[in-house]
Amino acid sequence: MNGSIFFYALNGEGALDWVGSTMIWVLLLLSVVNISLIVQSMMGNQRRTVFSASACDALRELLASGRYNDAIQRATRGTSDLELMVARALDRSPQGVEAMSHAAEERADELLAVRLRALERLNILGQVAPMLGLFGTVYGMIAAFQTIASTGGAANPVMLAGGIGAALVSTFWGLFIAIPATGAYAAMRNNAIAHSDEALAATEELIALFRPAHDAAANK
Repeated sequence: MNGSIFFYALNGEGALDWVGSTMIWVLLLLSVVNISLIVQSMMGNQRRTVFSASACDALRELLASGRYNDAIQRATRGTSDLELMVARALDRSPQGVEAMSHAAEERADELLAVRLRALERLNILGQVAPMLGLFGTVYGMIAAFQTIASTGGAANPVMLAGGIGAALVSTFWGLFIAIPATGAYAAMRNNAIAHSDEALAATEELIALFRPAHDAAANK
């Protein structure tokens, strides 16, 4: 009963407990999934994937110089949320600046919703893992009490160690998953919202470059 107890459970007779061991291995696999989701979410929600400073500068230069077709092509080829917002806004340019602004806001909401739905997997994992750990805890305690009952209350600590060990190890792995999953979800959700707001604000600034040209056309 050394460190290997973290990877399997034993019953009161010292034999392998399949139910407790299966629960531990399910939690072990979920811990691997948790790490994978955290890394994937971090890579997919970096600031440059939402707000690309280089793309913003390039679009600002094109719009400021009146090269609207080039700006449309540049935004259409882009992959960052900023470029996708600008592309949607420029597509509405014949309808005026207000329509462009509204289109950019709609696109920003759509893109943010996609990102938050992807992050929701971490939130779900952070909520489910403690429940699975609790299931293992309850099962381990039941096994320990059954051992006490089967021996007429004369069970020695070695016989009880299997059930109690499974209970505590299940709790450990459940918390080991839930704490980083919940923390990463909260942090990356806030970052995604902040980056989206930053990209939308930059898009509004780019759209404002259309206003002088639109007003001049309206006065003719």
